[in-house]
Amino acid sequence: MQLFFINIIIPLNDILILPGRLQKSVAKQKVLTYLNNIREKGDTMKKNLYTAAVIITAAILSVASCGRSLYNFAQKSERGKASLVEKSIQAGEHKIVYLESGEDGEVIVLVHGFGGDKDNWTRFSRYINKGYRIIAPDLPGFGESSRIEGAFYDIETQTERLRKFTEILGLKKFHLAGNSMGGWISANYAYRHKEQVLTLTLINAAGITSPVKSEMMALLEKGINPLLVNDLHDYDRLINFLFVKPPYIPGSIKKEFALKAVEHRSFNNKIFHDLHKKPLKLETRLPGIKAPSFVIWGDTDRVLHVSSVRVFTTGIKNSRSYILKGCGHLPMIERPKETAGVFINFISGKGPAD
Repeated sequence: MQLFFINIIIPLNDILILPGRLQKSVAKQKVLTYLNNIREKGDTMKKNLYTAAVIITAAILSVASCGRSLYNFAQKSERGKASLVEKSIQAGEHKIVYLESGEDGEVIVLVHGFGGDKDNWTRFSRYINKGYRIIAPDLPGFGESSRIEGAFYDIETQTERLRKFTEILGLKKFHLAGNSMGGWISANYAYRHKEQVLTLTLINAAGITSPVKSEMMALLEKGINPLLVNDLHDYDRLINFLFVKPPYIPGSIKKEFALKAVEHRSFNNKIFHDLHKKPLKLETRLPGIKAPSFVIWGDTDRVLHVSSVRVFTTGIKNSRSYILKGCGHLPMIERPKETAGVFINFISGKGPAD
């Protein structure tokens, strides 16, 4: 009896050090082998051991799926605090999943960056007044929206996919805000569809050449893309690259984020190459943006250098800026209350100073 439990518990113990998504399948395979061997022997003691093993196995498999359950719980909790509800639509060949809060008032469309998703905006959205309707999509190719190998994900194509998305939702006019690649897409949207954009907010936006080269640009010149995650341990490097003071993330939840980043590494790499096969430079388009514009930046951004701010505010005639001291590439996550506060002041007409 003791030997049996040693045989089954030791391999399952090894299973628990595997990444969460692998634990269940590997555990099931190992356990079924043990249990089938026991059941075939057929004596009473073995049958009793079989029953006990099933109970132990159920408990272990429960632990194996704990990380995913905790992740789902935390996600629902964060969305709930901002009254965000998940919805989806079909826009052309892509299914687009999005978060929405509120039904009345002026609309705010929030566009995430490369490797991000709609939940990049949940904490930020918590500080937006209830008088606004918030819509935050997973861009095609990211989050829970469709990933299509044969599709192209350059800025112009993504801009038109976003336009199709707003058309299906019946959005005539709205405040548009984007971070990083999402800022690149948002600026191009404001240039191409002037009649729809009430205001434009660019948060650490891509799309221009900064006067001072960023750390990421220097790495890219060496053939290293710091935004791609190679394995579970590499995720901590990415977090430290994006933030000055990373938000606290419990270990089991961080593992789920890391697993997703590793799982989508290949497709993210494809999208990154698509973005640079047809590199759309915003410098020539900035003067054509007519919407009142607001440029927000973390002064310690290692991805896109803060010197980019002057390029945007010089290029867009009706624009102003706000710099967050000691903040990295994702102000809406690192400093959500402050970022949302200056954003609301801007779109409501109070207008923070440079």
